[in-house]
Amino acid sequence: MKQNWWLGAQTLISLSVSARCLALAGMLKREKLDLSNLADMDLPPVSVIVPARNETANIERCVRSLLAQDYPDFELIVVDDGSEDATPAILARLRADDQRLKILTLSEALPPGWAGKTHAMQRGFEQARFDSRWLLFSDADTYHLPPALRTTVTLAVQESVDLYSLLPRQELNSLWEKILLPFIAMGITLQYPLSEVNRPGSKVALANGQYLLVRRSAFEKVGGYGGALKNSLLDDRDMAQAIKQAGGRILLKGGEELVAVHMYNGLGEIWRGFSKNAFAGSRLPYLTVPLLIIASLLMGALPVGQLVWGFGRWLKSGGRSGGSLFGLSLAQVMAGAFARRRFDQEFGLPPAYALSFPLAVIVFAGVMADSMYRSLLGRGVSWKGRQYAGAARTQQLVK
Repeated sequence: MKQNWWLGAQTLISLSVSARCLALAGMLKREKLDLSNLADMDLPPVSVIVPARNETANIERCVRSLLAQDYPDFELIVVDDGSEDATPAILARLRADDQRLKILTLSEALPPGWAGKTHAMQRGFEQARFDSRWLLFSDADTYHLPPALRTTVTLAVQESVDLYSLLPRQELNSLWEKILLPFIAMGITLQYPLSEVNRPGSKVALANGQYLLVRRSAFEKVGGYGGALKNSLLDDRDMAQAIKQAGGRILLKGGEELVAVHMYNGLGEIWRGFSKNAFAGSRLPYLTVPLLIIASLLMGALPVGQLVWGFGRWLKSGGRSGGSLFGLSLAQVMAGAFARRRFDQEFGLPPAYALSFPLAVIVFAGVMADSMYRSLLGRGVSWKGRQYAGAARTQQLVK
């Protein structure tokens, strides 16, 4: 009786969470860019700022795509944040080919109290032309199609927003990228539903630093990255929260037609990249992250074990026992796989990857546990050769 009660409750929770994920996948589709009503207008000056640290593999593609933007009046500032690889040489060669590229080299040590990326972005902003009415912050691993800047600035002006951010098309090359990144997208949208992010009356705020277009007046109103956000490891989310709480309007849209990004190569980079901010980036992390780890294992790993155990009992007993354990566990596994499939479709993955749902759950539970351990015990997180001991406090920057 106790086993049946537990199985029933477990199955009900799994089905409910899967149904919620399916609804969120529908929101992703509804929140894609609407390019049907783009008006022809005079476009304001824009400063594009790209922080770069040790980006040999990415920087040339990113810079060339930005220089090729179909936009009448913009500048491109790349902030070389103490790179120790071939990034400076690549930038110098690109500058020789196109004088529109401005390079700001940061050779001094990172000042106390700053995170590396926020420091680089703030310094880039300080070098921006005084008449730029919009700022585009973008990562060095992005690729921008020629109409991207014209389209987003036009939409931002038309819709009277202060921050306009895009979810680029994810370029998934390795097996682990294909297994983990769609599942991570599920987790992020569970905590930050786009419908709530984009609703002015909601306190939920999120942006994507891969493409962060900000009205200059709104950026300056909240102190830019030189005030309360100077040590943020989640500069995009915290900027969105600050602007929204200051009365500004934010929009986060699907921008697969305009921007692409290749974030990580393989499991090691994914683990290091997300362990940096999985804890601090969660809403109410001291409560939600431990619960998410437990729930992930109960809903991801446990049903698979139960499925195998129930099937073995069913075979051994000639069908007299184990049937309910097998059937309900199978329902849980299939519900998770079905929800995962809807997100995989957004990433352009074949159906077989939906079966990786339990593996993705287990691995990312490990990422969250590692992030929580490092943050709460003061071990800090490491990124781009820098150590951040205060990562657990970054979610408190914007009240």
